Amino acid sequence: MNFTEGLPIYVQIAGRLCDEILCGHYPPESRVPSTREYSALLGVNVNTVVKSYDLLSQRGVLYNKRGLGCFVATDAPERIMAQRKADFLEKHLAETAREMTVLGISLDELNQHIKQYLHQHETL
Repeated sequence: MNFTEGLPIYVQIAGRLCDEILCGHYPPESRVPSTREYSALLGVNVNTVVKSYDLLSQRGVLYNKRGLGCFVATDAPERIMAQRKADFLEKHLAETAREMTVLGISLDELNQHIKQYLHQHETL
């Protein structure tokens, strides 16, 4: 896994695991790899993965079955999508709106470009 600067590694690992849940690699109620297995897979310290799992447990994405490991919550995909939508609206949309104002881009113009982009990339 390639890590980027500016975001803690454990948060990036949590994001990767969320991506894997959303794409069905780990469906709801399935067991995720142990922290040791996942740390070996990613080549990171076990404690970093522990922090990632703790973060996802706090968010209700994972839960622990004593003696069996961590499992994906039944509503994990919905929780992940809701959080990502909120993050997008809070961070990216505000930045986009500011840039639109500076560049004089109207909502109609943006809408036209978004429709064109989605048409060209129908796999989204």
